[in-house]
Order: sequence, then structure tokens, then C-alpha cells
Amino acid sequence: MRSRKLMIIIIAAVLIILAACSNKEAGSDVNEEKVANFNKTGFPVVNKPITIEFMTGKSPLTSDDYNQVLVWKEYEKMTNIHIDWGLVPNEGLAEKRNISLATGKYPEVLYSAGVPNADILKYGEQGIFLELSDLIDEHMPNLKRLFEEYPEIKMGLTFPDGKIYSLPTIYSPDYTSILVVNRPWIKEDWLEQLGMDIPQTTDEFYNYLKKVKETDLNGDGSNNEIPFGSTTIATLLYYLNGSFGVGNRGIRHSFLDMDPETNELRFYRISDRYKELLQYVNKLYEEGLIEQNIYSIEEMQFQATGSEGLYGSSVTSNPESRWGIEGEYVGMEPLTGPHGDKMHAYIGSPLSHTGSFIITDKNKHPEATARWMDYFYSDEGARLFFMGLKDKTYKEDENGELEYVDEITNNPDGKTIQQAQSEYFTWLGGGYPGIVKKDYFKSLPSSLEATEKLKPYLIDEVWSTFIYTQEEGKKLLPLETDIAKYANEMSDKFITGTISFEQWDEYVKEIKKLGLDEYMKIQNAAYERYKNS
Repeated sequence: MRSRKLMIIIIAAVLIILAACSNKEAGSDVNEEKVANFNKTGFPVVNKPITIEFMTGKSPLTSDDYNQVLVWKEYEKMTNIHIDWGLVPNEGLAEKRNISLATGKYPEVLYSAGVPNADILKYGEQGIFLELSDLIDEHMPNLKRLFEEYPEIKMGLTFPDGKIYSLPTIYSPDYTSILVVNRPWIKEDWLEQLGMDIPQTTDEFYNYLKKVKETDLNGDGSNNEIPFGSTTIATLLYYLNGSFGVGNRGIRHSFLDMDPETNELRFYRISDRYKELLQYVNKLYEEGLIEQNIYSIEEMQFQATGSEGLYGSSVTSNPESRWGIEGEYVGMEPLTGPHGDKMHAYIGSPLSHTGSFIITDKNKHPEATARWMDYFYSDEGARLFFMGLKDKTYKEDENGELEYVDEITNNPDGKTIQQAQSEYFTWLGGGYPGIVKKDYFKSLPSSLEATEKLKPYLIDEVWSTFIYTQEEGKKLLPLETDIAKYANEMSDKFITGTISFEQWDEYVKEIKKLGLDEYMKIQNAAYERYKNS
């Protein structure tokens, strides 16, 4: 009886071993097939077509179907990789991204999904976001070359644990026009009608805006001119930061800068100079010199109003591309503020976004995915991404200069440049991974001219986003959430006059009560690492 039981046990064990070997051999066959399908260099990336599932942040300026966009149709032919884009409008992106990660129903890649550094580290340490160093070394020669050329970019991507979990948007450091982001513009013919020069000070700018409001400059009798308009009040605040001596380390830090008197890290949103800035903007708003629906205006409404030439001034990319208006607006210098400050702090870092492209642990083809992305860190990839196809979307002159075809720059259907571009490209609205180079991301001559006016006044030092340890991140998140929310809400209330500036001291006290000391302790530690990296 015992021998019979022993025999049964032996037979069962043998069957288990055979099954395991069979499964291993089957898995080995699948793996070998995958390896055989993958090409380490050249195109296509894979011999037999594969599909990769993305979650992609979508700007309102881009197409509703990326697979019908010229650039991506062409790249699929080149690579044999089909992308299931999973488009999510930017306004609902954070919520959907967070839910997908929390429930485990996330895709193989997060593309232009705006993942914050705290989440990159959190999900990276959990293994949900792949650590990318080996993939970069083995399959991303273009990005690796950029790391060698600009070590600060690699340092800015590397977390305190020494690992890289995401791929960036890189602005070429020699391309000032793209680093500047948005520029100040003013309507030149209205200045001429008013007999005024381009404003040089905050007082002169106020006087110009007031004259625009009081004068029927377009002659239609409706008094519909808007002295200043934008998609958000933030563009005006960022522009004016340099006139009031705050925000002096660039736009990646909307609360922190360096105190010029103490040379220490500062939460500038409670400084006296920032209070003066808000008082100035409040004056503009209460006198109707700023578009009154600036807190609720939608992108398409801004474009429609701009295309009618109703804005006396704005801070935006370019009226020519945004509104289809050529030659009516000129760039401005930074305004000299009440204390003599004149600098342009509305500028970003070459490491524009850290979480632009993330490969998750659900990715079945990480090597192919890395190669797919790496192309856009190359010269050829940047040309395809931003310019498209020769003779289809761009032409090349005898000097090798590339220009968009007339169908884009002078659309026969009356579309603006951006509207025409949306049929061919998906970079409109920003956030895309890859490198932006001046040869291919074509700034209009008016943008370059406007940037030249700003260059003498650009801040000397621009900070990238700080990176925090997991422990710091856990402490910082609730502090930052409460402090940022309160500071932004109160900023809006001061500007709109919902609350009086007599309550400024109470505002400062409340910021401190929300844990500012601990917040600044964490920021100082991160800054020291950043400074010494």
C-alpha cells in the first residue's frame, strides 16, 4: 500500500516537472519570437506589427484622432508600431491618470500625461514605472548623447535614489525663443493713434491700457476694445514678476525664488514686493483694464476675440500664430517697476518636463517602446515631429532652411497657422516628450524679434523643478497642497477685490500656520541637493 502511494507521488511529481518544462519551453519560444521580431537599430523597429497602449494628454488645439494625423501615420509606417493613443483632455487628465494608477488599470505608456515628480518616484519605487537606465544605455543612443552633452538634464531626471523613471521634454539650451515661452505684445497701430511710445514702465503701461479703454480705437462705436486679455491671469503675473523683483528663478517655481537681500531661498508669495504686484494688478482689474472674464475664458473664445483684433495687449506665444493677425502687434521689453526692477523672469529651464514619457510594468515591449521614443531625441525625429514631411508640410530652400508650406502659413480656408498645423502635428499645447530645436520648431520672425527685446533682461539663473526623496515627498504633499491652494485662491481674491489688502497680514499669518516652516525646510534640503548636484 505504501509503495503504491509512493509511486503515485513520484508520477505526480514527474508530471508537474514535465508541465513546468513545457511551460518554460513555451515561454522561451514566445520570448525568442519577440527577440527575433525586434531590431536593435534602424527601421522598422519591429518586423511584425505590434500595438502599444498609451494614455495621452490632449490639448484642445490638437486633433481628436492622432492616428489620422500625418506625422503619426508616417511614423507607424516607419516603425511597424501602432499606438492606441488613449486620448484624455488635459482638463480631466490628472483625475483619470490618478484613478487608473490607483486601480491598477493603467496603460503600457503614459505620454504627455503630466505626471508629477512625487508620483514618478512613488510608482517608480513600487516597480509600476520601469527604471529606465538600462533601456537608455542599450536602446536610446540619441537621449544618451544628450545626457553626455548636457549633464544637467540627466541630473534633473535622476531621483535621490539614483534612478531614472521617466523621459523628458528638452528645450535646446541655445534656443532662447522657446525657453521664453510667452512674450508680452502690444498693438502698434493703437499706440500710433494714441501718440504713445511702447510702454517702458508699469505706470506707462497703465496709462496705455486706460487710454485703450477710453478711446474707440477701431472706430466701430461699440467701445469693445479690451486693454489686456489672455487665457489666464497667470501670464500677466509671470510677466510682471520681473518688474517687482520676485519669481527671479523662472517659471518652474511659482512660489519660490532667491531673496536678493539675504541670498536665501524665499517663499515670495508673502513678500512685500509680491503684495505690491497684486495691488498693481488689482488696480488694472478693478478699472476694467483686464478682460473681466479672464478667470473663466476658454481657449477658443480667446482665439476668437484675438482674431478680431480687439486686444490692446496680451502675454501669449504670438498673435500671428494664435489669431492669424500679422504685423499689428509688436513685442515689449520688461517693464521697469516702482523700485527700478527690470528683468524678464518668465522663462523656463531646458529640462521643460520630467514626466513626459513613462513606461509601466504592463509594457510587453519595453525595448521597442524605448526605441520608438528615442527617435524624437534625434535631429531627424525632431524634424519629423515639428516639420512633418518634405514637400507635404515643409519646403527647403537652397540654404537648407525649412519653412512650412503655404497651406499652413497662408491657409486657403482662412485657418490660423495653429488650426492648419493641427491636421499634421500633435505638439500644439505642449507637454510632448522629445527635443525642441530651433531648426525645426520654427519661431516666426516676429517671435524672434520680440525675444531679442527680452534677451538683455533675462534672469541669470533658471531653476529646474526640484526633486524630493520619498520621505520628503510624503511630508511635502499635504503641505504644498494646502499652501499652494490657499496662496492661489487669495491671490485671485486680492486681484478681483473680493477681499481687501487690509487683510494681507492675516493672509501671511495663515500661510505660516499651514506649515510654511516645515515646507521651507524640505525645499531648502532639495535646493541644496540641486545646487550641489
